[in-house]
Amino acid sequence: MRFRALKELAALCVTEQLSISELMLQEQAHESGRSAEQEFATMLSYYQIMKEAVIKGLTEDTTSRSGLTGKDAQRVMSFLDAGAASVGEEACRAMAYALAVSEVNASMGRIIATPTAGSCGIIPGVFVSSQQRFGWEDDHMVRGLFCAGAIGYVIANNSFVSGAEGGCQAEVGSAIGMAAGAMVELRGGTPEQAIHAVGLALKNTLGLICDPVGGLVEIPCIVRNGFGAVNALAAADMALAGVRSVIPSDEVVQVMYEVGTAMPEKHRETAKGGLAQTPTGKRIMKELYRK
Repeated sequence: MRFRALKELAALCVTEQLSISELMLQEQAHESGRSAEQEFATMLSYYQIMKEAVIKGLTEDTTSRSGLTGKDAQRVMSFLDAGAASVGEEACRAMAYALAVSEVNASMGRIIATPTAGSCGIIPGVFVSSQQRFGWEDDHMVRGLFCAGAIGYVIANNSFVSGAEGGCQAEVGSAIGMAAGAMVELRGGTPEQAIHAVGLALKNTLGLICDPVGGLVEIPCIVRNGFGAVNALAAADMALAGVRSVIPSDEVVQVMYEVGTAMPEKHRETAKGGLAQTPTGKRIMKELYRK
């Protein structure tokens, strides 16, 4: 890739008069040796899987093998359908869809890691709900995925996208940043605005630990995906409104790396700290071991 930083990515887009997604599609084709059409078709197939996961999570039994989680997405959708959502229809729907995909993952269903399985619900939640709201075609959503991929590429090469390395800020945080930046482009924002959205999103998740109860990607991972989708929409709205990340987004990514490096091992996907070590977390773990 010709860029290693978000600032470089935005500068290339301005120089070559391309959107982030157009630039990333060209770069990906060059890296893989495949045509841009082939790369686009592959990404389209990934998006179909994301949409299938949303539907599955909303219509089928997603009770996990542990029995700890399942059907929360359907509960949220029923709450929305009853007109009771405090956050508004769009945010509530994105939250429900994100929960749906994450529950499909927990129940051994097929998902796309975006960028990881632990954060798999955020981008589909934001994308599929927004597609329904605005009436966008699938091809438009695929361009958004290339935009999200470019952002994720920078984060992965300058910080972390793994909870074992950098805590949940690296998984859920990265996914929120990717979704927020992509949402800005999908709605017609500039590359600069998209990059600001990334910084705004990541700043709001710095220090988030990875503390899965029982070592499973269920509690609190699934609900964090739901909240993450709402955060991504909020960050995108801020950027589109003209709010800027005063700390440059690349510097925020660097801080994310520093915080993740300094994070105690027990707060990095070991289930040795945080919610996993509460009395209830310990009790759940003992019951799982007995099973």
